[in-house]
Amino acid sequence: MMVIDMNEVQVRTLEQVRQVLAGTQAMQFQATADDEGRYAWIGSVLKRFDYRRLARSERGPVLAYLQRLSGYSRAQITRLVARWSAGKPLVKHYGAPRQPFARRYTPADVALLAEVDRTMGTLSGPATACVLRRQRDVFGDERYERLGSISVGHLYNLRHSAGYRNQRVLLTKTRPTKSTQIGVRKAPAPEGRPGFIRIDSVHQGDLDGVKGLYHINAVDCVTQWQVVASVQTISEAHLLRTIEAMLAQFPFEILGFHADNGSEYVNHKVARLLDKLRIEFTRSRPRRSNDNGLAETKNGAVVRKEFGYEHIQRHHADRFDTYCREYLNPFLNYHRPCLFATEIPDPKKPGRIKRVYRPCDAMTPLDKLASLPDAASFLRPGITLLELHKLARALTDVQAAEELNEARQELFKHTLTRRAG
Repeated sequence: MMVIDMNEVQVRTLEQVRQVLAGTQAMQFQATADDEGRYAWIGSVLKRFDYRRLARSERGPVLAYLQRLSGYSRAQITRLVARWSAGKPLVKHYGAPRQPFARRYTPADVALLAEVDRTMGTLSGPATACVLRRQRDVFGDERYERLGSISVGHLYNLRHSAGYRNQRVLLTKTRPTKSTQIGVRKAPAPEGRPGFIRIDSVHQGDLDGVKGLYHINAVDCVTQWQVVASVQTISEAHLLRTIEAMLAQFPFEILGFHADNGSEYVNHKVARLLDKLRIEFTRSRPRRSNDNGLAETKNGAVVRKEFGYEHIQRHHADRFDTYCREYLNPFLNYHRPCLFATEIPDPKKPGRIKRVYRPCDAMTPLDKLASLPDAASFLRPGITLLELHKLARALTDVQAAEELNEARQELFKHTLTRRAG
């Protein structure tokens, strides 16, 4: 750092100080490397401007002037000015070196304490201090002369010391354990094959702190074949058998089971069930909302549209589950058309694929299943496309919708009557 011995006695007014700070006043100065010279110059400037009598608004330019030409920081200048204002001489202060505290307990005492803790099983501080005192006073062991008088607080200080840790602490590497992660975090990859379902839960509202029943919604990724069921709770007692019954309602073999990260699905019992059926279990990834988007879309377009948001008591779950199995699910899969995307090159972004939904691509899940190449190879044993089409043609789409509406009205009429009673 450049230290300067100034020849700036011509600067005697505040206006000249401001000109120096603005760079409009020429000045002669001589560089030196003497702290004492700078201190003396600072004192002379403060005396020249009679700093103690300056108004507050006038002190700022003087301080900036001192900082600019001395090379000191603003904090150092402030300290020096405060010392000068108090009438103290501006001289260099060198503090006396601090004397370290005398060590009362030697490394041998620390090693002895570690040995006592190892032998006694590391008792509490007061109990250990009592043992050390008894070793000295009762059993006359001279090695405990100093440790016999140790305070509990300082005993803990010794236990935290590096010498003690070297005696007692043994560092071991973390032992690898077998991973217990349930499911694989990835999106389903059906590759045009049916049998990869996405599943989600829909809660039917609370009333006065009492939870309503739950609907379980499962949708196939490729054909949009949908199975809805109702349960009292999403605990393992009700959910496991419901999931197994839902999987059996799909006409094709189930190859993949995808859920979000809710604990009703991500648990060992569901994982064992899927493993027994040789079904791949996948979970949604963080910040990938589309991983389970198909099921969540059907939650609003089908489940909420069918059952609404009003609270439904849990003891009606069996009745609603029967309605889903006998009326809703056949209607969804045999008579309710779904839109299927067609992938075409994006004209605005070369190399990108764009999904479009054309009116001609609307078809029922059964028709979509039948349109797949070698569709019969995906079906369960004993199920044929001919039988499925026969079931679908037993009623027209409009007749099936009318039958569904009548059954739903009867269902809710009974539900509301039982609730009112």
